[in-house]
Amino acid sequence: MIHAVIDTNVLVSALLTSKSDAATVQVLEAIMNGQIIPLYNEEIISEYEIVLNRPAFHFTKEKVARYINAIKDKGVLTPRVSSDFDFPDSDDAAFYEVALSKEDAYVITGNIKHFPKTPLVVTPAEMIDIFRRDV
Repeated sequence: MIHAVIDTNVLVSALLTSKSDAATVQVLEAIMNGQIIPLYNEEIISEYEIVLNRPAFHFTKEKVARYINAIKDKGVLTPRVSSDFDFPDSDDAAFYEVALSKEDAYVITGNIKHFPKTPLVVTPAEMIDIFRRDV
């Protein structure tokens, strides 16, 4: 099993794209199929709710609730582990620090530059490569 914290931008990209083979869509499908186990805490869920419900995205409340509930149902509520990294966006700290709490967990993000350069921080495309390699 692959455990990963899913950055909000991955969810937004997956829900916005019309390309069914996009890496972000594949990550979301892997979560829905139980192949990727999402890690989260209440800060992450709160950010998902706030961002995905922005009027600019035009996502229905039902669609947002379905994916957030799937992450909560299929995922693991996980505490943060403090890190010394100085995040450009302090909201990103929760995503990284939740991933630190589980050995071999990943952060899947489209904003690699916002996180420390470590093997646990990967793009959606890199995660799909890891997933295919490990299956």
